[in-house]
Amino acid sequence: MSDADHPDDGDQSLISHLVELRSRLLKAISAVLVVLVALLPFANKLYGWLALPLVERLPQGGAMIATEVASPFLTPLKLAFFVAVLVSIPVILYQLWAFVAPGLYRHEKRLALPILVSSVLLFYIGCAFAYFLVLPAVFKFMTAIAPQGVAVMPDISHYLSFVLGLFLAFGLCFEVPVVLVILVALGLVTPAKLAEGRRYAIVGSFVVAAVLTPPDVLSQIMLAVPMCLLYEVGIFGARVLIHRDPATGPSSSPS
Repeated sequence: MSDADHPDDGDQSLISHLVELRSRLLKAISAVLVVLVALLPFANKLYGWLALPLVERLPQGGAMIATEVASPFLTPLKLAFFVAVLVSIPVILYQLWAFVAPGLYRHEKRLALPILVSSVLLFYIGCAFAYFLVLPAVFKFMTAIAPQGVAVMPDISHYLSFVLGLFLAFGLCFEVPVVLVILVALGLVTPAKLAEGRRYAIVGSFVVAAVLTPPDVLSQIMLAVPMCLLYEVGIFGARVLIHRDPATGPSSSPS
């Protein structure tokens, strides 16, 4: 009996995939909630740790303030949620991998898994780079140029938004090598073309840094320079990919 005699088979397959997707999403959300609940008792300490790069560089007698009534409660809670999502990224990506992996070919699995792991590690490295190197330098610069007679007392909610935005900017920009490897794997570009476009990548890095970072030269340079270096890392990774799998790239043709 042919497949045409069973018109419900396609619907059942779609329903089973939707059920599995729902299960994976629930597991990912549950992981975030479990971590969030575990972090809630330490929300204020988390915020104190996050504020260290600024607090340590405030003028003597300076302090952070809360201009909204609910800020002392909501701001640490928002931070705890962000940290919960950040910590749960491996679980979230694993659930995504478990959902799509059965439909991938062996060579696709061999490429996709390292890309997922590398993307997570690079995002974490970008956030760590922003916290340990960029934030201290930026706040030292900002507090040093404050006009005479101006008390530097940042609002805790605005500070959180500023820092989280910087974390996301650096975390995403540190994904440059992964993006380049994916482009080469899809056959959209070659390592040679990437190398030829190096000058445009450098200009683009400084443009992106100018858009994503605060309006000071220091933080822009501290984002643009790593992006340029990561561009070179991406070219190297793309060459390794081509060397290991010559069929990858725009020169390959379907059999």
